[in-house]
Amino acid sequence: MSFSSKAKNELVRKMCEDNCCQMAEVSALLRMSGTLQLAGRNKINISVTTENPAIARLIFKLFKQVFHVNTEVMVKKNKVLKKTNTYVIKIIDASNILEELGIISFENDRFGIEYKLPYKLLEKECCKRAYLRGAFLGGGSVSDPEKAYHLELVTHNEEYSNALLELINEGYNLNGKIITRKNNYVIYLKEGNQIVDLLNIIGAHNALMKFENIRILKQMRNNVNRIVNCETANLSKIVEASIRQINNIEYIESTIGLKALPNNLREIAELRMNYKDASLKELGEMLTPVVGKSGINHRLRKIEKIADQIRSKGDSKSD
Repeated sequence: MSFSSKAKNELVRKMCEDNCCQMAEVSALLRMSGTLQLAGRNKINISVTTENPAIARLIFKLFKQVFHVNTEVMVKKNKVLKKTNTYVIKIIDASNILEELGIISFENDRFGIEYKLPYKLLEKECCKRAYLRGAFLGGGSVSDPEKAYHLELVTHNEEYSNALLELINEGYNLNGKIITRKNNYVIYLKEGNQIVDLLNIIGAHNALMKFENIRILKQMRNNVNRIVNCETANLSKIVEASIRQINNIEYIESTIGLKALPNNLREIAELRMNYKDASLKELGEMLTPVVGKSGINHRLRKIEKIADQIRSKGDSKSD
């Protein structure tokens, strides 16, 4: 089962108890995943199609509790994926219900679809959260945090998507955005903190905890990798510098000899040859008196300069 399906199943098990919240939730559910069907004389049927049996049961319960109507439920075998079923929940002559939910409105015996949010149903904070929960159940998904941070709500109308985005962003200080995809308007969040906030708003607390745990583990792995890479890079620089220093000292010894160096330079040159893997700090601690890391580095740079001068003289003679 996908991470998104687990989050939805968790939400379904926490069905709203208050009638006002149930109204808000079912309004968003129908808006996101419902299909209107004209039945003549201003009669409208509505059907909802889902592959999640838990969501199908939720819609059935909500209509029975809120509107005291029974729904028709059909199960269809998926021809492509034989292991999955498709559930179709149908409500006959739902005109009054749709009007009460703020999905349609009547004027002069004609109805029109409302693309604004049903603000009469969203006066309470709990109802706003229930509406967003219904929107997620009807048209939302969240990616497995192991792979990516992405939560989206797929809507079918630009005006409605903008209104829903305003509720999410201005109502809860989030930073959702909209893109178009196959004639749909997709509200999405891509930041981990924002997704966690929205999961908390809609009440998916178990999914939130799992999301956070995975996010923390990923962050720890990234930090460890960053530290290892940094240490590896530093170690490589130290090894390269040590090899260069040894090459310079060996070159001087094979040409003019280490005795030609000043005492302080000859002393550090001999130490470097005897302790090739020692750090600059360790080399400095072997001297009497002790010399700091910067002092050792300064002496080795002088040795490198002398080696370069000998090389340049050798090159000029060969020319």
